[in-house]
Amino acid sequence: MAWDPPQQAWLPGGRLHLHQGPIDLVIGAEGLARGAAFAAAAAGFDGVLVGLAAELPLLRANIATAPDIQDPIGRAMAAAVRPFQPQFITPMAAVAGAVADAVLAAMTTAGDLDRAYVNNGGDIALHLAPGHAFSAAIAAEAAGRLRLSAEDGVGGVATSGWRGRSHSLGIADAVTVLAATAATADVAATMIANAVDLPDHPAVRRAPAHTLYPESDLGATPVTVAVAPLGSSDRTTALDAGAEYATALHARGLILAACLQLGGDLRFVGAPVFANRLQVTAVGKAETE
Repeated sequence: MAWDPPQQAWLPGGRLHLHQGPIDLVIGAEGLARGAAFAAAAAGFDGVLVGLAAELPLLRANIATAPDIQDPIGRAMAAAVRPFQPQFITPMAAVAGAVADAVLAAMTTAGDLDRAYVNNGGDIALHLAPGHAFSAAIAAEAAGRLRLSAEDGVGGVATSGWRGRSHSLGIADAVTVLAATAATADVAATMIANAVDLPDHPAVRRAPAHTLYPESDLGATPVTVAVAPLGSSDRTTALDAGAEYATALHARGLILAACLQLGGDLRFVGAPVFANRLQVTAVGKAETE
């Protein structure tokens, strides 16, 4: 498929916007190497989509088949999803986070930065030098702002849920994950959101993924398309299932923390960064500042 050339623009606050096809990045940087970092981001972004598109059939295949992926970002996607086996998962579960990680890596190699981030549709790769902090808006019904410091060790923030831009097997309104990389956070958010579920519940309507998007890597797998209001006990059951899975991921060191949201109910797993610092305000979309 032919793509238009990468597009570049400057946004308010001195942020850089890079766009090509389905990839849409908002990038921020502070520090002595700020200019060099932005130049490196633009250079690093060139060719990303073409490289991934060339191996799209492999990236949409179950990772259990161990496809021989050559593209460096594609290999990072595959590496990010492998620890989540034996559940069915494809490298595409990590695509947004892996692209953000790759562009951020190009920026940080350009020179010293106090703070930098690459926001790929709400999945964020993050760099913080000691003494610096970052504030992100957390999406869903109980939205709020979360402040992260360099000492937290967070390199990636990602959110998934049935209301999001990607299909979900579960019913979470949103699951936000903090991890060492954006690729890992991306996969974990997807898998935890899948686990927040009420199988065969009459309030949940599903449809085969390929009927909604013919090229979906999920094929005929039923994905959530609607969730009627749920009672308190049903919300608790679904959140318990997701929290159990998230706790297992935390115990294995795959995630640092997770915030699970369903029908206005919140559940925190892992490091207390969410519970201690999330200031709940109003409905909002993930963004950065």
